[in-house]
Amino acid sequence: MKIFKKLDIFILKQFLLLFVATFFICQFVLMMQFMWVHIDELIGKGLTIDVLGQLFWYLGIMLVPQALPLAILLASLITFGNLGESSELTAIKAAGISLLQAFRGLIIFTVAVTVLSFYFQNSIGPKANNKIAQLIVSMKQKSPELEIPEGVFYDGIPNSNIYVQKKNLDTGKLYGIMIYRMTGGYEDQAIILADSGMLQSTAEKKHLVLTLWNGEWFENMRSQETAGTASVPYRRESFVSKKIIFEFDGDFNMADASFLSNNARGKSIETIRNDMDSLKQDNDSVGRVFLSEVRRMYFHMGELSKKDSIAAIQYAKDNKINFDTLRAHLTPDEQRKALHEALQMARRSVNDLEFKALVTSTGDFFIRQHRIEVINKVTVALLCLIFFFIGAPLGSIIRKGGLGFPVLIAVIVYIFYYVLDNVGYRMARQGLWAIWFGKSLAPSILAPFAVWITYKANNDSVVFNKDLWVSLFRRVLGLPLTRGTYGKEVIIEAPHYLEDVSKLQSISERVAAYDEHHNLKKAPNPKKVFFQYREDNKIATIANELEEVIDDLANTRNRFILHTLSQYPILSEKAHTRPFDHQWMNIVAAIIFPVGTILYLRMWMFRLRLEKNLHTIRRLNANVIEEIKAKYGNN
Repeated sequence: MKIFKKLDIFILKQFLLLFVATFFICQFVLMMQFMWVHIDELIGKGLTIDVLGQLFWYLGIMLVPQALPLAILLASLITFGNLGESSELTAIKAAGISLLQAFRGLIIFTVAVTVLSFYFQNSIGPKANNKIAQLIVSMKQKSPELEIPEGVFYDGIPNSNIYVQKKNLDTGKLYGIMIYRMTGGYEDQAIILADSGMLQSTAEKKHLVLTLWNGEWFENMRSQETAGTASVPYRRESFVSKKIIFEFDGDFNMADASFLSNNARGKSIETIRNDMDSLKQDNDSVGRVFLSEVRRMYFHMGELSKKDSIAAIQYAKDNKINFDTLRAHLTPDEQRKALHEALQMARRSVNDLEFKALVTSTGDFFIRQHRIEVINKVTVALLCLIFFFIGAPLGSIIRKGGLGFPVLIAVIVYIFYYVLDNVGYRMARQGLWAIWFGKSLAPSILAPFAVWITYKANNDSVVFNKDLWVSLFRRVLGLPLTRGTYGKEVIIEAPHYLEDVSKLQSISERVAAYDEHHNLKKAPNPKKVFFQYREDNKIATIANELEEVIDDLANTRNRFILHTLSQYPILSEKAHTRPFDHQWMNIVAAIIFPVGTILYLRMWMFRLRLEKNLHTIRRLNANVIEEIKAKYGNN
């Protein structure tokens, strides 16, 4: 028995052509998105063709796992949309082949793509990711005059740290400049302050020229005579304009890749597991060192042990020692000294704890990144399968081919996935959510939707029937439904006018009696509505009989009767009596605030509408009866 039959091969050929085209389109879109984010690192750097070629090559390889699911989604949507639009899908179902049987060949292909995507992410993608990160850093270092940020120290220039308060991107000028320059060590450092300046590279790209205006230069004067002394002389210079030349090789050089050791995206699952063991050990050892330091700092100050500290605090509480009274016995100088020492100790403790928290949180952050990447490799691969079972059923339901409506649906689905995945990733990365929950948020929502939409498509359910959804929303929101009654071109059986008149008269009498007995304008009793409900089927009986009469009279050619029939309201049979059919649901709704209040007001609104509709029915019944008696009285 052949695995692929002629129908499978036919659908697979159409799908593969679209898959290849959409894959390259998705690759291009994702690459342009990446380039737009990093456009500042590429413009004006004088990069050669071979460097740009490496960038685009590794970028294309890195984005393959992201492009595959989107390409499968779009290709499956267009493929089955084309089959449905050309009625080929109808012919397939008429031949006794179910939709899932038509999916068989593409399911096998999608599973193969899923496995390939996982292999790509685990073996090839990490190398490309490391190369991209290395190239981006190398590009940043090529022309540092364009990369100096605002408000932070920049150390991209050798032996110098530059701080710029503000910079003008149009003129290239820098404002509020502070430079720490060290050429041989700490003793001979220079501190340079300037109001403004401009950094430019020389023509041969071997030096950087920094032109400064209105500033001061502080520099230590280190010499052989003063090398052994404690004090180091310095010089101070004020200037209006000054030029400083930095040695810098402006040619493109690949940066050292050692900084990528903590890049989780550039590692395979096996490497991540090995590195996580090392990270956990390092983090645990740092935590133990910090714990011992804290114990030593807070419980072993001088000769006071932990036990003595607790005993002293307890003694102060038992004897009600007032520290303000003790402080008052000190002289003003002693009070200031004690306050200053306490304040300095508190500040040192706060700074020390903040530093320790930063170190430990950084270690935890790297561990979370590695765990996230392991789950991400699996979820991105499974996304190919999930997107297929969303795209193919949707295409068979909407039955629209081409690049119009399918592209719109694909964009909506992908944006929904992207928002869920991005929110989950950020919350998991910050440690606010569990990692498994954050990274499985998008698949856990999309997978049930894929199963549901596949089930609906396989059973020929009208999921995207516009009238069905409009009617549902109007019912939920309590909006009145409209009736459309039109004349028929061919009438097989004429209406039974006399029987219909008798039924309409009976309906009018019962409507009047019901309206008089129930007083629908009055607010209903909440106790009877939610807790002591009694069945009321009178309106349902009246509505069913009225619909039978309207269906019978719709066979007439009398335009007045047809026009009057279209004005009949559609009665809501139970909405005016209670919120839900089940008693326990009504009780729960009454207890939960403000759900019960909203449902009660909604039910009262239906009562008022029913009262108005009953009056309308009596008026229209009278008009129809009068017209029938005038035109068809003897029939």
